[in-house]
Amino acid sequence: MKYDFDKIIDRRGTGCVKWDEMPKGLAAEKTADVIPLWVADMDFPAAPAISEAIRRRAEHGVFGYTHVGDDYYEAVISWFQRRHQWTIHREEIFYTTGVVPAMSVAVKALTMPGEKVLILSPDYNCFFSSIRNNGCEVLESCLKSLESKVESLEFATASEPRAAANSPLSTLTSPLFEVDWTDFEAKCADEKTTVFLLCNPHNPTGRVWTKEELERMNDTCLRHGVKVVSDEIHCELIMPGHRFQPFAAVSEACRQNSVILNSPSKSFNIAGLQTANIICAVPEWRRRLDRAININEVCDLNPFGPVALIAAYNESEDWIDQLNEYLWDNYRALLSFFTEHLPQCRVTSLEGTYLVWVDVSALGIPVEQLCDRLLQEGRVRVNPGTMYGPQTGRGYIRINIACPRSLLMEGMRRIKTVIATDNK
Repeated sequence: MKYDFDKIIDRRGTGCVKWDEMPKGLAAEKTADVIPLWVADMDFPAAPAISEAIRRRAEHGVFGYTHVGDDYYEAVISWFQRRHQWTIHREEIFYTTGVVPAMSVAVKALTMPGEKVLILSPDYNCFFSSIRNNGCEVLESCLKSLESKVESLEFATASEPRAAANSPLSTLTSPLFEVDWTDFEAKCADEKTTVFLLCNPHNPTGRVWTKEELERMNDTCLRHGVKVVSDEIHCELIMPGHRFQPFAAVSEACRQNSVILNSPSKSFNIAGLQTANIICAVPEWRRRLDRAININEVCDLNPFGPVALIAAYNESEDWIDQLNEYLWDNYRALLSFFTEHLPQCRVTSLEGTYLVWVDVSALGIPVEQLCDRLLQEGRVRVNPGTMYGPQTGRGYIRINIACPRSLLMEGMRRIKTVIATDNK
């Protein structure tokens, strides 16, 4: 079946955070035509199997407390086994209401107040708040930005890249981020560091960590007694030429030193259904996680979350594959636009997620000011990089490309207009 990702769905007036929530200070007459390319939420309807499963459940008419059955666990286990060659046992799975609540549960379970939690900065903004809300200190190891030559932006499959010598973008140079291993080791060696909170794939830089990188992270953590919590919510959003590696499936050592957080919410655009999983192979840690889930009171799911997860994992694999192809073409279109019209801005190589990290430092405008002008003058909303690290995010903006291409390109034209006006 061929899915239509070009169709524009009007989401205004549905209580949608992305479209209906506008910043204070924006005049009411300016909100009607804003193009939101900010929060990590897709503008595509859910896969048909998911919508049908929810419709059938809604027709029942009674929405009481929800029991999570065997079919839920079987769907999770089957998906990760066949899709990522990761064997999960049922007793290792805890369901909860979202990956951010799961993150807070993991930090609460594995740390004591006053300890340090290490992150790779810039990083997902909720990492900072979750760590601090649990009485811990954020410790940042800053990623290094490298120059990498993008040889091709066209691939036959994820495992068989093909040359594109005639592509106008085939020699584009764009930054790539990697771990500063010396600094990472030093931060793990800090006696107060007890947990490393990893974003895999990485938001906002779009890195998909390799098996070798993940193994090196774990080896370093083990040397210093640091536990790993890996947020893998973007694990199905992988661009051609790259492959997602679950942290716990790297090795037995990784499996025994990690807590994994995942959910179909980002990949299948069902975040509002509030369903996520915590996966842990260590019995003692599971006892502490179970206790933290109950302390935080995030132990109950709504009636629609489980049926959506089952339909996503059991019936929607072709949908996610086509989605990734569409997102890749959106990225190529965005990259081509920046190359032609805004060459002073550098677009980071996108390996995973649908969030593009753009270096706008050459414009010489503080990113908060730039984002405000894009919203006020251009009616396009993007995220300032400083959300993801006050220092490491300076000079960057984050653009969400998970929308119909016509909408994305109109947003790009508006960005160009504002920047061109500023440079006159």
